[in-house]
Amino acid sequence: MIEELAQVVSFEGDDIWVETQRKSACGQCSANKGCGTAVLAKVLGNKRSRVRVLNPNATEVSIGDEIIVGIEEQALVRGSLAIYMTPLLALFLFGLLGSVLAEQFNLVKPDILVIFFSLFGLGLGFMWVKRFSGVISGDPRYQPVLLRHELKTGALKTSAQ
Repeated sequence: MIEELAQVVSFEGDDIWVETQRKSACGQCSANKGCGTAVLAKVLGNKRSRVRVLNPNATEVSIGDEIIVGIEEQALVRGSLAIYMTPLLALFLFGLLGSVLAEQFNLVKPDILVIFFSLFGLGLGFMWVKRFSGVISGDPRYQPVLLRHELKTGALKTSAQ
């Protein structure tokens, strides 16, 4: 389970809306000063992300409370692979199809067909991602959940207490 500290900002039915601080691992890396990611992190700053969190144990929280939210590692990896790899695979496979067709028809400018098919594949990949996102948005396995309530003193109160 991947855990993150978040602050409760609002409620919607049984769900909780929280804000989390975006973090960069750049502080621990030895290549910090010469890395493009570190430069981007400094330019963009630490922004907050707003996320809907499920509350399966009906833990009582109030606006402003700090809570620990989590998501399963397997769900994060599966979702990331699907969202990033599908459009790229579609781009390359449709580009390859365009190349084969251009060769079959002995086109004078085969690159145009390859580019067209690649962009078409990329568009199909993005359409699939949109549909996949809609499907998993209702699947609790892919949603962050409230794990426990963070007390101001630093002690943790579990949802079973």
